[in-house]
This record gives sequence, C-alpha cells and structure tokens, in this order.
Amino acid sequence: MADSLDVDAMITRFRSRADAARRRNLPPVGGDERKAFLQAQQEDFMDFAIIGDAKWDLTEGVLTFTVDLRPQEPVE
Repeated sequence: MADSLDVDAMITRFRSRADAARRRNLPPVGGDERKAFLQAQQEDFMDFAIIGDAKWDLTEGVLTFTVDLRPQEPVE
C-alpha cells in the first residue's frame, strides 16, 4: 500500500475539505439544530485543517504525521 500512497495529494484533499467546511452554507435551521450544525462545521474545519497543515514522514512502512500546535508568531 505504501508504494501507491500519495500523501501530498491526500494532504491537499484535506486542505480542500477544510476550505469547504469553512465555506459550507448554513441550511435553513434554527435553535438547537443551528448550534449543532455550526459546532459540527467548526469541528470539521479544525479536523481537516490539522491534517492539511501536517508534515509527514514514511519510514519502514510507518506513516507519521507531525502537527505543530504551538502558537505561531505573527508575520510582519
């Protein structure tokens, strides 16, 4: 499986999914359903964005993702 795995393409798909989750249109719901939808939207974005930002390494058949969760310094 490792021979056919394109991790860069997978990470690109996760970035696209994060963008789609962020731009997802709100269906015509209100109240508790609206809160649940918005919470799911935020969680989907966060999950996809984390993998989309990951660095990866494949060593001896083990795929490892590294995600730096430390606060980033603002770019000037």
